[in-house]
Amino acid sequence: MTTEPAEPAPAVPAASAAAVPPPPAAPPAAPPVVPQDGELAVPAEPFATATAAATAAEAAPRAPRRPRPVLLGACALVLGALAGGGVGYAVQAQRPPTPLPPLQVARPSYPADTVDPAALAAEQPKPLAIDGDLTKLLITAPEGSASWADFPDKPSWISIGELAEENGDAVGTFKELAANGFRRAAEVAWKKDDVRYRVTLTQYTADHADQVRSVTWPAFADGAAGGYRVDAAPRHWADTNEQYYLGEAVAKRGPLEMKVEVFGPQPVNPDTLKDLAKRQWERLV
Repeated sequence: MTTEPAEPAPAVPAASAAAVPPPPAAPPAAPPVVPQDGELAVPAEPFATATAAATAAEAAPRAPRRPRPVLLGACALVLGALAGGGVGYAVQAQRPPTPLPPLQVARPSYPADTVDPAALAAEQPKPLAIDGDLTKLLITAPEGSASWADFPDKPSWISIGELAEENGDAVGTFKELAANGFRRAAEVAWKKDDVRYRVTLTQYTADHADQVRSVTWPAFADGAAGGYRVDAAPRHWADTNEQYYLGEAVAKRGPLEMKVEVFGPQPVNPDTLKDLAKRQWERLV
């Protein structure tokens, strides 16, 4: 060991000593945790360190967020709408007011003359003849004619069953008439000089008007919606072997079908058939 005395430390001036801050005091140590019976002793220092780190993280300032483009666009739209509305209001406020039209209108005027019911009814379109009594639309048998079997020699109503029995296939004809919307029928028949005549008016319901038979035969009159034909070959009656020649004329008037039939022992004269069909058609128009 040396025996030289130690050099005394240089004295610090009082002013310099006062300018130097004292070192911070150490935080008091956490009191020791005394474990109870059966517990483990856990030092308090780790928890104190974690708490201090969390407090320092919360105290640190966050970086400023960047503005979002969608928010800026929405703000621009709102501001633009407000600015446009304000400019429009300012422009409209400077214009002079426009007067509104009057609310009162002219009252309706009525003719002073009294309407004649009869004259008004006469000006209305007349209903079709086929909407009335069909028996009054049928032609009548000529003078000197006689009745023919069970057929009515005067214009009369007939049922759907009677109309079906006039054909060879009565059951099939009945079903066809019922399916096509049969409504009513009227008929007249007579016999003269061994020639038999039968005129039938068959009316269907309005929704089955398209079921009325249409033909492409030669026309028997101008404007008639139908035609006529005569057979060149004979036929046979259903009950006997007697032969006959058939002449037939058919026309359509709305839901009404007009049929004129001539049965003769010789070929039917076309002029006779056309004249009869024309006279019957003129009663329907």
